[in-house]
Amino acid sequence: MDASDRSRAAGGVAGCRIPARFNGPPGTGNGGWSAGAFVTAAGARAGGPSMEVTLRLPPPLDTPLSVTHEDVRDDGGTLIAQLAPADRPDFSEFPAFVPFAEAVEASRSYPGFAEHPFPTCYVCGPEHPDGLRIFPGPLGDGRMAAPWTVPADVELATIWAALDCPGGWTALVEGRTFVLGRIAVTVDELPKPGASCVVAGRPTASSGRKSMVDSILYGESGAPMAAARATWIAVA
Repeated sequence: MDASDRSRAAGGVAGCRIPARFNGPPGTGNGGWSAGAFVTAAGARAGGPSMEVTLRLPPPLDTPLSVTHEDVRDDGGTLIAQLAPADRPDFSEFPAFVPFAEAVEASRSYPGFAEHPFPTCYVCGPEHPDGLRIFPGPLGDGRMAAPWTVPADVELATIWAALDCPGGWTALVEGRTFVLGRIAVTVDELPKPGASCVVAGRPTASSGRKSMVDSILYGESGAPMAAARATWIAVA
């Protein structure tokens, strides 16, 4: 998201655009990155209050969008997403810390290496040439974990993206294709570029087409830096 896209206009409306690089399913924005870009445009920051985004339509790429504190719409007024404050969660309720070396080993069994519904996804797609390359693998107890080397251009939306797919893959292992429907994120601080972090996720509940998941980001010290609770929707 360019600085010009973040500038606020009269009436509390900000501009936002999802560059094609940050894709999820082909032709649409990665849900986590897009949601993070939306809350950034609405004024969110690391260390600030928790926020929740509900995606009503797949985020369009390279399209001017208008963001308020309540919603995101395209130039035609079509509702893309809704924004709302979220309660801060207790980080101790999220997946426990996973040592970096253990996450590296788990990542070798990343299911997406064998079969991936969206292999060019910015976050977890093996075929994305410039993505985050977060490849969560199973730990044997329902959790999944991935090592992550933080990129030089890390920003708030990057953290939302990093928390997205590791949780989603705990639903994807059911054998159905899911996409992000809603995500609530707390970011206490941004990791430094080049830091060796771990992202862990686990499923918490399921109902019909919905799968609820948790994910958490641990820094190099082992301290939690950010966490997300999300609802994924199975594609018909």
